[in-house]
Amino acid sequence: VFGSWALSACTPDRFAAIMPICGGGEVLLTRPLRNVPTWVFHGARDPIVPLKRSQDMVDGLKRFKGNVNFTIYPDALHDAWTATYNNPEVWEWLFAQKRPTKEAS
Repeated sequence: VFGSWALSACTPDRFAAIMPICGGGEVLLTRPLRNVPTWVFHGARDPIVPLKRSQDMVDGLKRFKGNVNFTIYPDALHDAWTATYNNPEVWEWLFAQKRPTKEAS
C-alpha cells in the first residue's frame, strides 16, 4: 500500500483532499475516503507502478460514490508529479477544498 492512500484511509478526517500520484493500494481502503475529495494522477507508460494500481483505486472510490477525478498522462512514465505540480488548476482545486466542520454537541 502506498503512503497517500494508506495514511489518508487510516485518518480520513485529517484531510480536506488527497492527490495520490503513481500509487495504489487495497481497494477496500477507498471506503473511508468516499467523502474526501480525491484527484489521482498517473503516467500511462509508468514502468515502476502499473497504471492499473491507480485505476483500481479510482474504481473503488467510484463504487463507494466517492468524489474522485483521475488524470492519466498518456506519454508519462513514472514521473507524473512534475506535470501535476506545474498545473495551476491542481493547486486551485486543492486549496479550494475544506474539511467539513464538526458540529458542536
